[in-house]
Amino acid sequence: MKVTVGISNRHVHVTKEHLEILFGENYELQVLRPVNQPGQFASVEKVTIETSKSKIEGVRILGPIRPYTQVEISKTDAIKLGLNPPVRDSGDLEASESITIIGPCGKVEIEEGCILATRHIHITPEQQREFGLEGISKVGVKIEGEKGGIMKDVHVKVAEASYYEMHIDTDDANAFLLNNNDQVEILIGKEYE
Repeated sequence: MKVTVGISNRHVHVTKEHLEILFGENYELQVLRPVNQPGQFASVEKVTIETSKSKIEGVRILGPIRPYTQVEISKTDAIKLGLNPPVRDSGDLEASESITIIGPCGKVEIEEGCILATRHIHITPEQQREFGLEGISKVGVKIEGEKGGIMKDVHVKVAEASYYEMHIDTDDANAFLLNNNDQVEILIGKEYE
């Protein structure tokens, strides 16, 4: 079965408290454009992420606000920043890297929260049943083309409010010469092993 690719550039998720430190009291995120996942959006707001070694400016905040603040970067970004963040699911932040987030009104230093996001496929429970993926937490993905290959350990993220799509970071996309909206093939069982 096929799934469409969505490439995630570096981005930040913030709590209401941290948003107000960064942008001012009672500030609310402004929608730049919706993203494919229901209820989520790229905001107008951008921040700088910084370590003692380096910084990256113009990092977009994705909304809506969350119960945790999280910075998702690529391994290439991590090398520039002098970090070694773990590969994690969103929200799994224990023992992840610390980083400073700087906005126009203030800065937030998070002790944990900088990660490399897992490769993952968003899917609804109904699609999970339809595609025979019940009880399967990870799959492989086959990529055709000039630099094709197989990605392993692609997490299956099941939620009612899901848009069927595989999310990878820019490093994975560049390694396999993938673009947004490319189609790749999900491998399960013996195909994957």
